[in-house]
Formats: sequence, structure tokens, C-alpha cells
Amino acid sequence: MDDALQDYMKVGLVHFMAWPECMGGDGPILDSISAVAADPFFEVLEITRINDPATRDRAKAILNKNEIELGFGAQPILLGGGLDLNHPDDTERRKAIEAVEAGIDEAQQMDIRNVGVLSGRPGGDKSAAMDRLVDSLKELSAYAGVNGCRVVLETFDQVPFGKNCLIGPTRDAVQVSEAVRAEHPEFGLMLDLSHLPLIGESPEEAIGIAGGHLVHVHIGNCAMDDPEHPAYGDNHPRFGAPGTRNGVPELAEFLRVLLDTGYLTKDDRKAVSFEVRPMPGETSESIIDASKETLLEAWRQI
Repeated sequence: MDDALQDYMKVGLVHFMAWPECMGGDGPILDSISAVAADPFFEVLEITRINDPATRDRAKAILNKNEIELGFGAQPILLGGGLDLNHPDDTERRKAIEAVEAGIDEAQQMDIRNVGVLSGRPGGDKSAAMDRLVDSLKELSAYAGVNGCRVVLETFDQVPFGKNCLIGPTRDAVQVSEAVRAEHPEFGLMLDLSHLPLIGESPEEAIGIAGGHLVHVHIGNCAMDDPEHPAYGDNHPRFGAPGTRNGVPELAEFLRVLLDTGYLTKDDRKAVSFEVRPMPGETSESIIDASKETLLEAWRQI
């Protein structure tokens, strides 16, 4: 591709994965956010909860000054709390809804417009579980709309060594999205290159099935062949790490399909965010630098 990749996308970073010590809402939040904000390669940063209100205000000021667009990930809130938006027990499902609502409140305080979530566990009556998920997502979308936000459902794996979520296959995700969009047309789906090998879908299949429901994209990697691998499962190792599935060729294919389907265009630059996590012995800075090089090389190969 001769054109610059920034002509077609806003490159982003999932902050709480690159600095997993910040995932719970504490840690070196300001230092790490400042580092990303100072890097002209990035236009988008996806954060999660920040527990201290003063730190939240300072982070917002740093990001606004550098004109960084923000997204909010409620996935760590759900996963860290063992919460489930399609739980068969109404009391447990209510806990999950209220936890995400608190995240939406925080996102609104940061002027964030997109809030990512994931489904809960599969099991039992699949149709009933999907209905419960739809009900939760409708309620959250109504709540988010009042706050000027949009809820986005990310697809995950259904394997025991991964996140093992109800959604799951892209076809099921579209079914859920169609039901939610009947009342909340702003709702959409998120696909992550990291998850496609775990789901067993190719980029062409997943992106083609998602179609117009696709509103957000993550790019990353996974390890699923060796249980002894330090990033085994859905743990987002750096691109091309030994024993993993996604490197330059796979990323190039993913981007090519996004271009061919019209998801990436010059007229409407959407976010494409790295979701990568350091393995033991690696630093956040080193995997971010390596990810940037991988993206640039993949773009050259399109």
C-alpha cells in the first residue's frame, strides 16, 4: 500500500493490556498515559476504570491536551469481578449490569463515547442465555445513551483455556446485535484479530459475517498450541512471538479484508487498536515499539 496507514485508520492502543498493572484501576496510570499521548503514532487510547478521581482528572487533561480520542473497556470490570451479563440468576446478572453502568458513568466523565463489554459464560440453554444477554445489552445501551455513550460487544472464544464466553462465534454475535439494534441502532460489535484463531474463524469469514454490525477493531496475537507457553490462551503476546498465531502475514490479511469490505476508508477513519501484553521479561515499551513495526510492515505488504 503506497498511501500512509494513517490515511485510513486512527491507530490506537489498549492501555490496560499494555500496562496490565493498571487493569484494576491503579498503578502507573499517569506516566503510561503520558508516554502514549506524547507518541504521534497514536490517536486513540482505550482505558478502563481509574479508581482515584484526582488521577482521572489529570489523565483527562493530559489526553485532551494531546487530542487523543478515548475509548473505555468494561471488560476488565466484568472479568475481574467474575461478573456475567447473561447469568441465569437475575441477582447475579443485575450485579454485572450495575458494574458496567458504573463504568459508563466514569466514561461519561472522561467524555468517552464507546464502552466495550463481553458476554458471560456459555452453558445450559444457549437460546435463553442469548436472550438474557440481549436484555442486558438493551438496558445498558439505554443507560449509555443518556450518558452520550455507545455500548460495543466484543467477540471472544469458547475454549476452556481462553475466556470461554457465550459470544463467541461472529454469527451468534450478529444475531445478538440485530436484536439490540432493533431498539438501539448505535450498538455494534468489536472484532479482535487475537481472538480469531481461538474462535476458529478467518478474517474474511469474521469480517464478512459481521458486516455493518462491525464498529470497532483490535489487533493482536494469541498462543493456543502449547499449554506450557507463557501466553497460552487469550493473553495477547506480541506479534510473531515463538509459538503464537499472528504475525506480519496474518495482520496484513486482516487489514486487507478490512479495506476490501470498506471498513477502512479515507472518508471515515476508524480506530484500529493494538491489544498486546508483555510476557515475562518484556516491557510495555518494547512490545509497543515492536507492534508499531509489525503494523508498518503489514501495511507495506498489502
